[in-house]
Amino acid sequence: MLGRIVEVSNDKRHLSVYRGFMLVHSTGEDRQEVGRVPLDDIAALIANAHGLSYTNNLLVALAERGAPFVLCAANHNVVGMLWPMDGHHQQAHRFEAQIACKAPLRKQLWATIVKAKLLNQAAVLQAMGATPAPVQALAMQVRSGDPDNLEAQGARKYWGLLMGPLFRRDQQADGANALLNYGYTVLRAATARAVVAAGLHPSLGLHHSHDNNAMRLVDDLMEPFRPVIDLMVWKMQFLGPCVVNADTKRTLVQCLYQDLASDAGRTPVLVAVQKLATSLAQVLLGERKALDLPVPGVPLPKAIGPDD
Repeated sequence: MLGRIVEVSNDKRHLSVYRGFMLVHSTGEDRQEVGRVPLDDIAALIANAHGLSYTNNLLVALAERGAPFVLCAANHNVVGMLWPMDGHHQQAHRFEAQIACKAPLRKQLWATIVKAKLLNQAAVLQAMGATPAPVQALAMQVRSGDPDNLEAQGARKYWGLLMGPLFRRDQQADGANALLNYGYTVLRAATARAVVAAGLHPSLGLHHSHDNNAMRLVDDLMEPFRPVIDLMVWKMQFLGPCVVNADTKRTLVQCLYQDLASDAGRTPVLVAVQKLATSLAQVLLGERKALDLPVPGVPLPKAIGPDD
């Protein structure tokens, strides 16, 4: 069974743990239980409310299960994340492999990730009826380390073709930008869990290198999967107002359970992210030569729900 991404967005909520369940209570003098979720079913917990309270026992129980606890700001972006110290029986060995990784290999791996992202962006453009050729052409030109910054060049072409010439990707804006923020937050949480489960350290990145970013490897590995969120947000524009609410959040979370094509058949996004992280660990240890990425393309029609 695939883990659930669980979000709590009501300010008047208190979270605790009891006999393997996360209990959700209303706050105030007359506290009542409003729900419970099995802890073993949680892939990540997203706290998207400022008045939320929770017990230390809950955070410990989540960490023991490798489930990140994600804190969001008002713009639905991640501002903090708690992840477990122990994630894999070979964790120390894999940390050492990350530290020992030489620049040529890091650059080669980053080029593979950039190419995969560009090809998936092109697939999204094709799916929504725009021409994918400008982005596809850039994907074929990516060199080791992406010294020409084709990722950024592709983004400029891609957003204009996908959302229209007036659209600007702005993390502080409302509407489609806010939906993208939330979708990426969900994807980042899932990727963080995959990185920890693979025995890798999230701060030791391949390309992202900002000193204030403790999740550099997470931000590296989530790149090829961003277009899954982009396509869903593009579709949501035609279904109703572009606002972050319970319904749109639920829709964006479901992106993680959509199928991608792979050499082994259908692979849910959540599983594909885990395979990528695991394959990176194997490449760093010399156990395989290439990253395990899905076949470039958009999600397949049949989606898998979190309880399937």
